[in-house]
Amino acid sequence: MEKLSCDVIVVGAGNAALCAALSAQEQGASVMVLERAPQDKRGGNSAFTGGGFRTVYNGLDDIKTIVPDITEEEIANSDFGQYTLENYLDDLGRITQYHTDPDLAETLASCSTDTIRWLRSKGIRFQLKYGRQAFKHEGRFKFWAGIIIAASGGGRGLVDAQFKAAEKLGIPVRYNAHATELLRGPAGVEGVRVLLDGVEREIRANAVVLACGGFEANREWRARYLGAGWDLAKVRGSRYNTGDGIRMAIDIGAQPYGQWSGCHSVSWERHAPDFGYVDAHTTHTSGERHCYQFSIMVNAEGRRFVDEGADFRNFTYAKYGRIVLQQPGSFAWQVFDTQGTPYLRDEYKAKGTTKVRADTLEELADRMEDVDGTQFLKTVREYNAAIKREVAFNPNIKDGLCTVGLPINKSNWATPIEKPPFEAYSVGTGITFTFGGIKIDPTTRVLDMADTPLPGLYAAGELVGGIFYFNYPGASGLMNGSVFGRIAGREAGSYARGNRKPI
Repeated sequence: MEKLSCDVIVVGAGNAALCAALSAQEQGASVMVLERAPQDKRGGNSAFTGGGFRTVYNGLDDIKTIVPDITEEEIANSDFGQYTLENYLDDLGRITQYHTDPDLAETLASCSTDTIRWLRSKGIRFQLKYGRQAFKHEGRFKFWAGIIIAASGGGRGLVDAQFKAAEKLGIPVRYNAHATELLRGPAGVEGVRVLLDGVEREIRANAVVLACGGFEANREWRARYLGAGWDLAKVRGSRYNTGDGIRMAIDIGAQPYGQWSGCHSVSWERHAPDFGYVDAHTTHTSGERHCYQFSIMVNAEGRRFVDEGADFRNFTYAKYGRIVLQQPGSFAWQVFDTQGTPYLRDEYKAKGTTKVRADTLEELADRMEDVDGTQFLKTVREYNAAIKREVAFNPNIKDGLCTVGLPINKSNWATPIEKPPFEAYSVGTGITFTFGGIKIDPTTRVLDMADTPLPGLYAAGELVGGIFYFNYPGASGLMNGSVFGRIAGREAGSYARGNRKPI
């Protein structure tokens, strides 16, 4: 076997991994990135995201340091608000039912703003998320639910900029490199065994950073840990996230951690391919169906089954996929009238969308062929009759426009379904990433069953457990990967250069 060596190996090539590589290089370490995918499919799940970052900001002055080209017109026409450290921690606690690891949550939130500025120093550019995180209402934009920025070009633009930064610094990326085993020696982890273009080799290093994703693309693990039916879910992102990093770490004694029965899952194009794809004309994946808060969602029985307006989309979309999977046939329909359709995102117009349209509800019911039409019409009548119509609609706030007296009430944005034409979109379940993984401390050292660090081993990104449970605050995934990826690279680089003799 050919033997290679460096100071730090980074396994994976998404946002967390590339942050780790760039950060390790800052410590003077020689770094090698191992990417299981071929070059044209590089970037992990990060490449499939919209590029949003949930970050602390205390007003306009903070925003200007992140998006310095903001215009006076944008300032005049926008309510940016603020998103404090306390807001961040409150949302992480509330959304995860207070299971989130407090030390990791504190690190994520408190390091968020500085990490965004660090990314800017590496050539990543950010823009304001108009249209997706701020609707124009009564002539003014108001940002809601803690997300104000996104990487220019979305997730693909983010990782492309990170690869460019790595290339400029001379950090090599080995593609078609499938890491299969961690190498151990007297000093701890000393490298990885890897299949490079199908040939087994060993790469020696003083430290290893695992940042190669969860197990959402592994059907067998999904059925084993998430439960029956999850093997049928569509994978929103990379087909290469099959849990290898988690398995390799556990094989040498790492502690499993977090909610192994939980995942980030969303309403997704019902007939989407098995794995993620990105529309050539948008920075977002075409299967997204995230405007349900302006609709009613019905199942095959023609009944509503969830409070579509329980909270801002950012705080509900990642758990509603599981609820769709639990419906008869594991599908649903999102139904809109002309009051809701102006708020539909571009993905609803993408090629391959499963959609029906009609000028009457009766005709719409006939075209939703797999739905009990009689019950559907009854559901719509009862829903419309239960709306508190005296309350004003406002898409930028939880407006209290609700229903009263239904088995499942809609808490906000409950506009009636009564103004034609009507549109309905069929959705299934898309899984983004899994919540279970391995345990780290706030410096990203991987811990064993006694909470003792495994020397030379660090981890970041979606294979780390303990941060998200049951649900997920939107746009915290890229922020999580960036914060802990940066820390992992810094710690691994420092360890490799200072605490061990060169190989």
